[in-house]
Amino acid sequence: MGVFDSFHINASGLTAERYRMDIISENVANANTTRTDDGSPYTRKIVTFEQKNDPHASFSAYLASNQSKYNRTNMLGVKVGGVYEDTTGEYRMVYDPSHPDADENGYVEYPNVNIITEMTNLIDANRAYEANATAFNSSKNIATTGLEIGKS
Repeated sequence: MGVFDSFHINASGLTAERYRMDIISENVANANTTRTDDGSPYTRKIVTFEQKNDPHASFSAYLASNQSKYNRTNMLGVKVGGVYEDTTGEYRMVYDPSHPDADENGYVEYPNVNIITEMTNLIDANRAYEANATAFNSSKNIATTGLEIGKS
């Protein structure tokens, strides 16, 4: 694996974690949104990651595709697999008969966003972003030192 391969891997990790932080921020911003365009409460979103090549390929196919060192750059790193709505969590029912979205019993259906969970996920994404940035800087320092040694 070359130095430039590590640049590609870390850059893809930075991009993916930044996107994850954006989706978490959207969840937090909509934690009290009781009505979206379709009339239902906001539903929490989840980001999934997958490796850049075909995630369903067998190990032997992956190994064969990586036999040549020139064919590896496009196979390294991570990408966003998708953004999905979290249908496992239930909406919160809050009694507030004066709310415009209250049902006939006075309950309002709030999004399935838990601020504590979102903040924990945000810290996790931030730490992963920082780790990728640190690894990127280390790779850059290694490349710079290598060039300085070659210059001598």
